[in-house]
Amino acid sequence: MKIFYILLTILTVVSCNKNAKDKEEAKHSLTKYVNPFIGTGGHGHTYPGATVPFGMLQVTPINGISKWDWCSGYHYSDSVAVGFSHLALSGTGIGDLADLLFMPINKKVDLSNHPKSRDSIAYKSSYSHNNETAKPGYYQVFLEDHNINVELTTTKRTAYHKYSFKKNDQQSVVIDLGFAINWDTPLKTSVNIEDKYTISGTRFSKGWARNQKVFFVAKFSKPIIKHQLYADGNLTENKTTEGIKTSTQLFFDPKNNEELFVKVALSSVSIENAKENLREGDFDFEAVKKQANHQWNNALTKIEVETPVDSLKTIFYTAMYHAQLAPVTFSDKNGQFRKENDEIVTAKGYTAYSTLSLWDTFRAEHPLLTLTDPDRVSDIINTMLAYYETKKRLPVWTLYANETNTMTGYHSIPVIVEAYIKGIRGFDAEKAFEAMKTTMMQDERGLNHYKKYGYIPYSLLDESVTITLEYAYDDWCVAQMAKALGKNEDYKFFLERSKAYEHLFDRKTGFMRGKSVDGKSWNEPFDAKYSNHREQTDYTEGNAWQHSWFVPQDVKGFIKLHGNNEVFTSRLEQLFTESSEITGDNISADISGLIGQYAHGNEPSHHIAYLFNHAKQPWRTQYWARHIIDTQYNTTPNGLSGNEDCGQMSAWYALSAIGLYAMNPASGNYEIGSPIFEKTTIKLPKGKIFTMEAKNVSDKNIYIQSATLNGKDFNRTNISHQEILEGGTLHFVMGSQPNKNWGLK
Repeated sequence: MKIFYILLTILTVVSCNKNAKDKEEAKHSLTKYVNPFIGTGGHGHTYPGATVPFGMLQVTPINGISKWDWCSGYHYSDSVAVGFSHLALSGTGIGDLADLLFMPINKKVDLSNHPKSRDSIAYKSSYSHNNETAKPGYYQVFLEDHNINVELTTTKRTAYHKYSFKKNDQQSVVIDLGFAINWDTPLKTSVNIEDKYTISGTRFSKGWARNQKVFFVAKFSKPIIKHQLYADGNLTENKTTEGIKTSTQLFFDPKNNEELFVKVALSSVSIENAKENLREGDFDFEAVKKQANHQWNNALTKIEVETPVDSLKTIFYTAMYHAQLAPVTFSDKNGQFRKENDEIVTAKGYTAYSTLSLWDTFRAEHPLLTLTDPDRVSDIINTMLAYYETKKRLPVWTLYANETNTMTGYHSIPVIVEAYIKGIRGFDAEKAFEAMKTTMMQDERGLNHYKKYGYIPYSLLDESVTITLEYAYDDWCVAQMAKALGKNEDYKFFLERSKAYEHLFDRKTGFMRGKSVDGKSWNEPFDAKYSNHREQTDYTEGNAWQHSWFVPQDVKGFIKLHGNNEVFTSRLEQLFTESSEITGDNISADISGLIGQYAHGNEPSHHIAYLFNHAKQPWRTQYWARHIIDTQYNTTPNGLSGNEDCGQMSAWYALSAIGLYAMNPASGNYEIGSPIFEKTTIKLPKGKIFTMEAKNVSDKNIYIQSATLNGKDFNRTNISHQEILEGGTLHFVMGSQPNKNWGLK
């Protein structure tokens, strides 16, 4: 008996200590500031579902509407759910995925009909935002039509569902593999009832990803007591079915327990791999939920900010959250993954990733990752090099390992060069250079015209101005890599070719313009505010006002084309103060978040405010960067001014809010803007800490008066990545009026 009391005392002490530790961790947790509903309204295109940092799965509610604002499958304006899928896109302008739809219901339904619209989906349910919760790694909603509370969480490769039914209600789950939204179309699907607890299946589809193959396995906490299988509308008595559109309704015993748990894993390779990806153990939902929260808290603490304004913390940490949703893990637990040509390869020594939205994310998300997650940067680059092996060119925009060729340029190149310049070495630099050079010397995607003329004539290819400017930047990046590797001839060649932007600058108007094959005449008539979305246009998703500033590799030479700093800054200021009228009959919906003609809702504008730093007017950078921060982000579902674009919109905020921005990522430098936090702490590799302090900062004190770095005078508008890696303290004194002498050295 004495031993019993001793053991009881020990257990009580351990339990108390654990509870105290949990409470202390919750008190200091940064996840409490994250609001996953930010960006789910307006044109943000984000999803509120559960995932972990860069996780393979995104288990999330699906509204069942195929429209632009439902690219992620969910929009905050909606109040109907058709189910919960396991793959989703965060903030893209094209819709796909929403694969493997699960829906708990409390009645038998007929799955033989193919719904023509959401209204005719038999298993849909209404819900209210008043009974809906989203936190990092966790999502909850009450399905009003079925009286079921749904909770979702996930590990890196396994999704967990918890369905709480009303007492004595029928317990059932519909799995609809034929369901599709937006660009997605099923080609071949299958379901197999393996045993009374397990089902598996496949879903092959085409859409934005032209060859998407998903293999999955699902395990239930209760035995399946009855099932109905459908293939292309036909009911079958078998335990296995196959067709273009297959679905099943599973039934479970409602006695004794109102809760049903499910765990789901998938693979691009095989059902066997999906089973290996499935997390072992029981259905301890709360433990997995807690672990997911812990993972997110660790990810968020890499940059900690201090401010008395909680709304700023919410925007910042939600931005950090969104910036770590994509790219997504693509290789299986054993390292295998499928390429778009159906080759199965193994990622040896790295994790392979997909959903590489490079036209967007090279600008801010990848620079952010070089600070917070350099090892992952290496893995992403190794993934790019694996894709290079398939087509002998670097990826443009990959989705489920498919090259979508979405957007312009080859911006895997600046991501690779930035990493190397910043000292990240977890990839084969020689192979990377070969891939970059081979990519930029091919003839695809307008490079044949670019090589022949030194620019792309407008009559030979749409979006010629944007494409030329972006190829010029990519060339400059290749030149920097060549220089770093001692390849002097390549350095000279690509550096010279990177001056292609000079061909398109019209001194008379001050804009980059479409030029003809004769090298002399311009595309007429010309209206700098004119937009024609993705066809018969010289600019990608924008107009001349927004696309005439992309020369981050040579701002000094760019200013010289304008004449001098005064002319340049006058035109640059006009960008922000000009009327926001956009002309044309087919205006790009991506032109959003307008401040004058500056369009923060689309990526080509993101570097522009920092150009003032290079024209000896850094106080204008400070003013406009702060104005963008204050006006283009908020804590509501409409809190993003345009597509989130896989982390770019949020990464811009995360960097700019702490006072830094990588205007030219491959330079290895960050521009100094206007910090909004009293203190920022960046936790770096090797235990180093870099701190940024902003004395007197407020909504009015936005201008830098003076600065010191580790106690020494700091009077310049940029800081290198290497200086940050060394650790130390960058201290600013802020004021309400510009100090026009600071930052000019």
